[in-house]
Amino acid sequence: MSVAADSDNELEENFYTFLNLPRDATGEQINAAYRKLSRIYHPDKHVDPESKEKAEQLFNRTKRAYEVLSDPHKRAIYDCVGQKGLRTVGWELVQRTKTPAEIREEYERLAQAAEERKLQQSTNPRGNITINVNATEIFTPYDDTQIPRVEISSMSISQSIEAPINRKDTLTLGGNLYSSNGNGNGNFILCGRRLVNKGWLELDIGAGNGPLVGVKGGRTLSSVITVNGGTSMNFRDGRVIPAVFSTLAVQLDKHTMGSLTLNVSSQSSMTTQIDSSSEKHAWTTSFVIGFPHIYLSAAYTRKMIENELKLKFVAKLGTFGFLAEYGAEKKISKYSSMFAAVSLGVPSGVMLKFKIVRSNQSYIFPIHLSEEIVPAAVFYATVTPVLMWFFVKKTILDPMRLERKNAEIEKTKRSNEQRLTRQRQEAHAAVELMQHTYERIVSEESNRNGLIITKAIYGQMEDSSINLRENAFIDVTIPLQCLVKEGTLVLYRSSKSELPGFYDPCIGEDKILKIDYTFRNQSNSIIIKDMDSVQLPLGSNN
Repeated sequence: MSVAADSDNELEENFYTFLNLPRDATGEQINAAYRKLSRIYHPDKHVDPESKEKAEQLFNRTKRAYEVLSDPHKRAIYDCVGQKGLRTVGWELVQRTKTPAEIREEYERLAQAAEERKLQQSTNPRGNITINVNATEIFTPYDDTQIPRVEISSMSISQSIEAPINRKDTLTLGGNLYSSNGNGNGNFILCGRRLVNKGWLELDIGAGNGPLVGVKGGRTLSSVITVNGGTSMNFRDGRVIPAVFSTLAVQLDKHTMGSLTLNVSSQSSMTTQIDSSSEKHAWTTSFVIGFPHIYLSAAYTRKMIENELKLKFVAKLGTFGFLAEYGAEKKISKYSSMFAAVSLGVPSGVMLKFKIVRSNQSYIFPIHLSEEIVPAAVFYATVTPVLMWFFVKKTILDPMRLERKNAEIEKTKRSNEQRLTRQRQEAHAAVELMQHTYERIVSEESNRNGLIITKAIYGQMEDSSINLRENAFIDVTIPLQCLVKEGTLVLYRSSKSELPGFYDPCIGEDKILKIDYTFRNQSNSIIIKDMDSVQLPLGSNN
């Protein structure tokens, strides 16, 4: 894959792939790869003026890749932030022993001025709309002449926007409205937050259910311990209602965080919680001692990253009764996701919850199906979201994704038209210049009864078959044979389109590399995905 660029649609060169090197290549490997390509592309190796000109272009590209990867400082910048880092003005090049983490920090510091300008103009809107639906009459026995009612029992709307003053100070204005059974109320709050050394301070002023003032703060005490707390006073009905909270959080290990929270208010509680999260799993357990209830809860999330899916399971047991919940969250675009869950409990009954998240906006629809655990309600609550998902996916999401993908491909092609044209020209030129090297390597491999690439094609598959789509593939037999060394071909995990003699014949599409070869007079064939690594002959330990 090409290294990311300033724009999502601007492609950059992958120096590692061009030199056919792994990202952890040693200095010796880099030198050897440079010498190998130099023997093919050095202008002095060619007499014909046209060939000499083509060789000079490819040699300059080879030299550019070598100069970056052979310099530890430039390589660290390139590894961290790509070619855009190399183009950034102001690097303190005298400090050539910086770690990759320090390199990234310095890059971010150099980009700070531009970020501050954006920060001054930006807001960060957040909000959610919750609509509670009462549909309990659907699963309650009723007279044949009676039509079950489905009604909205309550609704709440909350919204907030941020107004960054500078990199340390932020103002946030938020508010919410709530309506239930014909009665409603609302409030708003203004928060001012300042980042201080290893922590933050916040002042809150609000109104709605009487004036409210509060102060909060947090601080990092060590690399594993943080603490935050605050107090507020609500002036309502001629009296003052105070509230105090404090949380101590401790990093128990790389994936686990423990916390203790004390909340003193009209509904006081003490909560002990442990959160553990890894790449594929997440656990949360908590024990709450409070008024009016004491309960123990546990939640488990299975992360299926390849499918952009999360399966969630929750159980609660306490003085209120018990509650069990199971559901799934599916990412449907870069900024959007859908969540559906079924909740079973006593005395709550059966509830179906839908949640749609778009950026920082949430739309939540809890639907109360029955006041008791009724099998029919559980069945329909489980099946309905699945059927709805397949319907929405087939009729709305899949067409939208296809349209978006095609638009992105066309945008990328337009943004990189000149570079792609140059890449095709360079690939054709490279194949011409490789001809003598190709013939020499084929002769050497034939003499040792070694690895000979009989046919290699690179491009897009036709549907799910192994056939390549017409006009969407290129012949790469010659450049692939030139990568064979002493009977072995090694390709690393990256897009093959950046290899010498290759180019992308179908940008934005999934591609494969199909290789037919002989080794020790045995014919073989292999198909690999564009980003896969491979070593031929198969089973070789070289």
